[in-house]
Amino acid sequence: MAIQEWSDDILVAELGDDPQFTDELAALMDKLEADAKHVVLNFAAVGFVNSSNIAQLLRLRKLMISSDKKLILCDVNTQVWGVLLVTGLDKIFEYTNDVSTALAMLQLGG
Repeated sequence: MAIQEWSDDILVAELGDDPQFTDELAALMDKLEADAKHVVLNFAAVGFVNSSNIAQLLRLRKLMISSDKKLILCDVNTQVWGVLLVTGLDKIFEYTNDVSTALAMLQLGG
């Protein structure tokens, strides 16, 4: 995974399938606990998510809320989107089609 510091206040994380997904989110959370920033999670390379991945996403969401920062998921494929719909997570996360849209939303404060 690449965690890119897109700006002083925004990180972009490129996620992959497990086992990398788990390691990548853990590294991201460690980084955010030291220095809270807005986060864009790019799911372009993620083909599936499991219950452990969902638990990690929920912990990340909680961390983001407690630090008053935004979390945006983008480029979520059909299979992953189906899991998010079934679990009701489509209602608690913010989504965009691509990274550039997510970055624009964060820069405009939306």
